[in-house]
Amino acid sequence: MRVIAKSTLLKFWSKPEYNDAEGALRSWYDEAIKANWKTPQNIKETYRNASICANNRVVFNIAGNKYRLVVELQYQAEIVWVKFVGTHAQYDQINVESINEY
Repeated sequence: MRVIAKSTLLKFWSKPEYNDAEGALRSWYDEAIKANWKTPQNIKETYRNASICANNRVVFNIAGNKYRLVVELQYQAEIVWVKFVGTHAQYDQINVESINEY
């Protein structure tokens, strides 16, 4: 898959208060660019705890659910758009279906 806006991940883990997310986000990124997700079920096969949402959005638990990553997928184009990365508390304040912080 082509992951768009890796810079959003980098910007997040570069903040001192979130630098513990770097390893987990790098691992997710490395797995995502090698993936060939064609359906939401393909994602669930790898990430059982991923939440499949409306608007082709998927929420991933990062670093033991300390952080949340929201992406939008264009399956046929093999594109993953990073839409949000933040703490669980920050995630609770957003609308997953419309957030667009890249």
